[in-house]
Amino acid sequence: MKKTSKSQHSTLNELNITPLLDLAFVLLVIFIITTPQLSNDLEMNLPSPKKNSPPVKPPKINRIRVDTAGHIQLNGQAMELPALRDTLSAIKASDGTETAVVVLGAADVDYQRVISVLDIIQQLDITKVGLSTATVN
Repeated sequence: MKKTSKSQHSTLNELNITPLLDLAFVLLVIFIITTPQLSNDLEMNLPSPKKNSPPVKPPKINRIRVDTAGHIQLNGQAMELPALRDTLSAIKASDGTETAVVVLGAADVDYQRVISVLDIIQQLDITKVGLSTATVN
């Protein structure tokens, strides 16, 4: 009796799809790379300055500084918290636009003093507030 091996007479049962997957991934990568370049066609209508418009005056910024000893200065004038509240209230009433304030707290200050200043600003409903981490000119 003659024995035959199955591998010699077997048919192709499985299709090798590895090259097909490689091709699909290459096409996918090409699609991903080229798609952003196709969508950069964005039209923008930028505003142009009016020729007869008056120059815009920059807003006045009130600078509050709290030094390492906890002393408060508003635009270079030393004052305490109640005086700061009254002065900021007067500045807000006299300004026709919104009042802008920048607060600079020293790195070594008891930060409760800075929080007290910010609390006064919030109570006066001043919304344009900035916090500075460096000395303000």
